[in-house]
Amino acid sequence: MKRDIELLISTTLRIGVMLSVAVMLLGVIVTFIHHPAYFHSRPALGELTNSREIFANTIRAVLGGVRALHGQSIAMLGILLLIATPVVRVGISVVLFAAQRDRRYVLITAVVLALLLTSLMSGLGE
Repeated sequence: MKRDIELLISTTLRIGVMLSVAVMLLGVIVTFIHHPAYFHSRPALGELTNSREIFANTIRAVLGGVRALHGQSIAMLGILLLIATPVVRVGISVVLFAAQRDRRYVLITAVVLALLLTSLMSGLGE
């Protein structure tokens, strides 16, 4: 049973990281397809990496940019998936500890999950 839990958690982390990297890479590719000048021009590349106006900075803006196939938004979605991966892992741990009826670890892990979610939500408001 313990080995199955460890396997589930490691698989979750591995898939989350691979998926986020694939989405980020897709975003970079789409960006360079839509803006080939970024590839050849140093000022344009600096504009791509330094400008706050170009990047979506809210979840709503990221999702809107993904729907519009903006490469920068797709890459940002990959970063958000990377951030969400350990949070999902903690959520899975709460469920698995609850299934084992281990109240102590359910409580500890639930507090960690609440702190992570509170931190994420407070960061989104800025």
